[in-house]
Amino acid sequence: MNSGILRQMRPTFVYALLGVVFMFVAPNVLQLFTIINLTTAIALAVLALSLALIWGYGGILCFGQVAFFGLGAYVYTISAINFGGSTWAILMSVLVTSAFAAALGYFIFYGRVSDVYLGVITLTVTLIFFSLIRRTSGPEYKIGNALLGGFNGVSSPPINLPWNTSSFLFPEQVFYVAISALILCYVFVGWLVNTKFGRVCVAIRENELRAELLGYDIRAYKLGIFTIGAGIAAIGGVLFCNGVGRITPDVFNLYNAALTIIWVIVGGRGTLIGPVGATFALFYLTSALGGQTVLNNNLVLGVILIIFVLLVPKGVAPTIIDRVNARRRKVPTRARRRRSSRAEGTQ
Repeated sequence: MNSGILRQMRPTFVYALLGVVFMFVAPNVLQLFTIINLTTAIALAVLALSLALIWGYGGILCFGQVAFFGLGAYVYTISAINFGGSTWAILMSVLVTSAFAAALGYFIFYGRVSDVYLGVITLTVTLIFFSLIRRTSGPEYKIGNALLGGFNGVSSPPINLPWNTSSFLFPEQVFYVAISALILCYVFVGWLVNTKFGRVCVAIRENELRAELLGYDIRAYKLGIFTIGAGIAAIGGVLFCNGVGRITPDVFNLYNAALTIIWVIVGGRGTLIGPVGATFALFYLTSALGGQTVLNNNLVLGVILIIFVLLVPKGVAPTIIDRVNARRRKVPTRARRRRSSRAEGTQ
């Protein structure tokens, strides 16, 4: 890692360090129920991070990112039941999901499918998963020893120690695994977008034709970032089914697909910390609204989306960054004016 990338990654390291501090402080000050809910929120934040990568930096608006999220959770659960442990199941989840995304992306990008149809295709794939898995409730629908369970879902085996398949992690320990995974994914994505690969992806996002005329194979770059984003989403799916304890077809529903888009829009497309922070904020907002019957969650989320699209189109994080940079530019200007006024006064 060269010095230029390290300088650009300073904000990433700062946020990662804050995450490490929170990882050690939270279990000592929060109750167990809160820690379990926080683990679920962390898993969803990994999902938001994956979409922030492929949409914010790759320019690929994927309406079906939850397809990779849910597929990763199901592959992990089925593999863990058949393998009798979670170590190889986690690896299998990431590999199978990435391979599926690579196959899907190959036909999309090398078929020159436009952005609008790409969104429709990915959303359709998500709804196909939702419809198919709901119909697998019979005893004949199983993969190895794992019954798919239909709309009831299937219980997910907890994560175990790699060297001892009979030693399972408690919820507090799963929290450590989840937040460590989020921090590592965040640092990895922060590094990736600052490499040549990431810069080319941003150039393709800004102007595909110009990037192609410069000699870059835009299809290969899009396929690469699309596949990497799917692998990260699969990690989120593994964390999610461990936090909840089971996985159901509802993970593929339209509500979750739209919610992921909202997280990125509210947090700020083109940033990484924005969508992650928006995920936590909206997760706890919807949890709080779930305890009352006056306001509908979908209505509140719809209003929030409209407000941010109209009033804060860049999202929270880019807007804050722009204001901070504007203030920094004003400070030298004010200093120069003061010095000039003092010089005029001495003449």
